Amino acid sequence: MSTQSAQQLIEQAKAAQAAADAALAKAQAALAAAEKLADAGGAAAAAATGGAIDPTVFRFAIFVLAIFVGYYVVWSVTPALHTPLMSVTNAISSVIVVGALLSVGVPLLSEGTTAARGFGFLGLVLASVNIFGGFLVTQRMLAMYKKKG
Repeated sequence: MSTQSAQQLIEQAKAAQAAADAALAKAQAALAAAEKLADAGGAAAAAATGGAIDPTVFRFAIFVLAIFVGYYVVWSVTPALHTPLMSVTNAISSVIVVGALLSVGVPLLSEGTTAARGFGFLGLVLASVNIFGGFLVTQRMLAMYKKKG
C-alpha cells in the first residue's frame, strides 16, 4: 500500500469537490428544465379543459391504477409469502374498520349523513369479514407447518 502525502490527499479532495459541484449544477439545470416542462404540460391541460380540471378524473385514474397494481402484486405472490401478505391485509382492514366506525358514528344532524352511516356500516361489515377470514386462512397456513402427532 503506498502512502500519499497530505498535499496529494488535499488535491484529491479538491478534485472530488469540484466534481460534486459540477454534478450539483447539472442536477439543478435538469430540475429547472423539468419544472418548465411540467408548467407547460399543466398549462396545456388547463387550456384544453377551459381552465377547470375535474378532480374526479384524477381520482378515477388512481383507482384504476390501484386495481392493476393490486392484481399484479397479489397474483405474483409465492405461496410461502401468503401468510405475511394476509397479516398486512388484516392490518389494512383494521384501519378501514376505524374509518368505518367514525363514519357510522356521524350524528344525524346534517343532510346526507344517512348515506355516510349506511356506507360506513357496509364497510365495517366487509372489513370485519376480511379480518376474520384472514385470521382463519393464516391459522390454516400455519397449521400446515406444524408436526403431526
